[in-house]
Amino acid sequence: MHHYPVEIFWSEEDEGFIAVFPDLPGCSAWGETEEDALKASQPAAAAWIEACRVAGNPVPAPSRPGDEQGYSGRFVLRVPKRLHADLSRDAKAQGVSLNQYLLYLLTERHTERRAVAH
Repeated sequence: MHHYPVEIFWSEEDEGFIAVFPDLPGCSAWGETEEDALKASQPAAAAWIEACRVAGNPVPAPSRPGDEQGYSGRFVLRVPKRLHADLSRDAKAQGVSLNQYLLYLLTERHTERRAVAH
């Protein structure tokens, strides 16, 4: 398997650690510990890549390590109450936390824009 960078962070909402692959939109894994999240992330990435291939979609190349130096992975965003409520309902309907849902939406859109630009 390719070596994709993985990011692991604590989620209060999910009461555990979340592992995400910035290069693989929507690909994430949960664990009670950072180690558990990391272990769960590898099969999740393999399944994501296989599903991408089966669907005939291009598999993104791994980004280079170090490209993210100087970024914490956190930012604050204020949104209208109506949008917050709508997004929260959508996340609940998908069975994921609001944080995971927003990460999925941002990553998906960002990846689409990068694919068009390249």
